[in-house]
Amino acid sequence: MSKTITLEDTISAVATALGEGSVGIIRISGSEALAVGEALFKAASGKHLGAYPVNTLVYGHVYDQDGSLVDEVLAVYMRAPRSYTAEDVVELQCHGGVQALKKLLQLTYAAGARPAEPGEFTKRAFLNGRIDLTQAEAVMDIIRSRSEAGLKLAARQQQGQLAGELRSIRKALVDVIVNLEAVIDYPEEDIEDVTYGAVQENIGVAVSKIEGLLAHAHTGKILREGLRTAIVGRPNVGKSSLLNALLREERAIVSQYAGTTRDVIEEQLLLDGVPLVLADTAGIRSTDDFVEKIGVEKSRRLLQDSELVICVIDGSAGLTAEDEAILEAAEGKPCVIIVNKSDLELAVDIEALRQRFGADKVMMLSAKTLSGIEDFSAWLKNYVYGSEGTLGDGVYIQNARQERLLREGLQALEDAAQAAENMLPYDCIVIDVRTAIELLGEITGDTVQDEIINEIFSRFCIGK
Repeated sequence: MSKTITLEDTISAVATALGEGSVGIIRISGSEALAVGEALFKAASGKHLGAYPVNTLVYGHVYDQDGSLVDEVLAVYMRAPRSYTAEDVVELQCHGGVQALKKLLQLTYAAGARPAEPGEFTKRAFLNGRIDLTQAEAVMDIIRSRSEAGLKLAARQQQGQLAGELRSIRKALVDVIVNLEAVIDYPEEDIEDVTYGAVQENIGVAVSKIEGLLAHAHTGKILREGLRTAIVGRPNVGKSSLLNALLREERAIVSQYAGTTRDVIEEQLLLDGVPLVLADTAGIRSTDDFVEKIGVEKSRRLLQDSELVICVIDGSAGLTAEDEAILEAAEGKPCVIIVNKSDLELAVDIEALRQRFGADKVMMLSAKTLSGIEDFSAWLKNYVYGSEGTLGDGVYIQNARQERLLREGLQALEDAAQAAENMLPYDCIVIDVRTAIELLGEITGDTVQDEIINEIFSRFCIGK
């Protein structure tokens, strides 16, 4: 029978990356953290760890149960609530070898701690009220940041920027409910017109704020996860050359023979601070070659599944039926049209393409001479960040969970506004506004269910 996991348990884990390193850290958290730490650690001075001022690094050693030396360490005791988890915490800093860390960890278990679950230290910080759920999610975003902009955004969220905005919206919506319930309790006051008008006005303010957050939803997601981008086109238009130009290295084979790329080549790169997950695909065309046909089918799937499609056209050859089929497949998706080989005589009607896809989504480029690469980089930054072309000072949401809850909350508020416009009973409006408040609370963790909390923290690494 498995042991029930509770907050009363004292937990321990390796808090640093496993492998050879100069320093490794064992973190212990819980009501018995000091007792567990003192069972292992012996200060060189002979004093107990708890006799030192809190947050003080103490030099000493860790000994095995048989009295043999395990390692030379530094220890620090952090008393609740002034610690990462808001519980008593002891950290042991030893040499960063796998065996030393493994042995110290086993000794913490023998002294009464249990192994920490993935993300359990941060989960305890959340459950103990030190951080909210958006700040907890930002912790992993900081760890996994792929760019400086992504790190900057995660750091903002970790400071509570998003939570503050959401709580401001929720407070305003709570005021709407309080006012409506006051009117419900005192129906003799004939103020229906004023009440319905005030409800629409206040809900309208909340709707505008949520729409503003959703307008930048893709920015946070891209900076967090990378922009999944597919380079598509018929054979020999310069897809692999474009990949190589963006990477600044010869990653893909380039030749004059059609069908050279038969599989998807995927690379990650930062283009002017924007993280891209870039896929060079096989040329899309009809073929009887069995292997090439598999590559073409992969290319078609990537075209449909990618978040951004780069359609490459040979500007010196003019549009073919294969080009047209690819362009039709890309229509309606986020895409940019690259007219390649701008160093040669132009045979494509650029204006017609710009009228069809938009002037800002069609650009000329030479993957051979790198002419136009800067224009593409500028377009990409505008696509990610908006017209500013850089990460602004505004509030951004972090992930798909937050976006989904915001959209559901927005729908509930739009339903409430419609009910107010149609002068439906106040109770109907209250139900929709309360739903929106609950959904916004799920983002910050104020109203979230235990199963959702467990799912979020299960994605964390052990030791964080």
